[in-house]
Amino acid sequence: MEPFALMIAAILGFGGLSGIKIVNQGDEALVERLGKYTGKKLQPGLNYLIPMLERVSFQQTIRERVIDIPPQQCITRDNVSVTVDAVVYWRILDMEKAYYRVENLQAAMINLVLTQIRAEMGQLSLDETFTARNQINELLLQDLDKSTDPWGVKVTRVELRDLIPAKAVMDAMELQMSAERKKRAAILTSEGERESAVNAAKGRADALLLDAEAQQKSVLLAAEAERQQQVLKAQGVAASAGIIGKQLEDNPQSKRAIEILLALGYLEMGNNIGKSDSSKVMFMDPSNIPATMEGIKSILGESPQS
Repeated sequence: MEPFALMIAAILGFGGLSGIKIVNQGDEALVERLGKYTGKKLQPGLNYLIPMLERVSFQQTIRERVIDIPPQQCITRDNVSVTVDAVVYWRILDMEKAYYRVENLQAAMINLVLTQIRAEMGQLSLDETFTARNQINELLLQDLDKSTDPWGVKVTRVELRDLIPAKAVMDAMELQMSAERKKRAAILTSEGERESAVNAAKGRADALLLDAEAQQKSVLLAAEAERQQQVLKAQGVAASAGIIGKQLEDNPQSKRAIEILLALGYLEMGNNIGKSDSSKVMFMDPSNIPATMEGIKSILGESPQS
């Protein structure tokens, strides 16, 4: 009797221990009783199940997860083949719906994402797929979040990772980009040459203008200097004439000295003319000198006497 009792106690003890269930932090578990879900969920920590009556039917994390969408061929609106892949961030909000509303939740989500990507790509041209990536991500997020809501899933983010056109399209795009770069280089070169020619022409015009202004200023300064020189010379002659006149009035004997100075000046003028580099011939009659002196004397004799 005692061995039988010990065996019963061991079985009951083992059964009692088998009913203990530990759930990790961030996970949830669904419990079925006799194959039927009664709404019981196991929370993180130590939980107890009735042996042979209750069992954990589904346990999964409620933390955010990532699905890597494999590359697939899509056709754009302008009939261009592109290869697209993406990543989807999601989390389970309702464990009951995620298990009992759909079989193999992750596979269902992958197929749904692939279908939505094909649909969105078919509405865009090739150029729009490169420029409107954020818009595509936003549309995919809205569609997927709405479609997975009955499964108790929340899609938090969708990102297109690579958009790779077919090789023929890539080659055509490369040729187009090369032609565009050459065109831009030619335009920049022509603009640079035009600006250089314009700047050179402006520089020459400014130089000619400055040269003309400098010549004009030089002529004006020379004319002004000559005028001042003539004024000063005339003033000097007038002053000299005044002094001579004053001397003649004060001292009649100075007439003879003036006559000698005039004769010397006349001879000096002839000497200077003879030394000039230009070819000149000067004829001077010595007999005319006394007559010239007499003429000067007669002029001086007509001066008012003191």
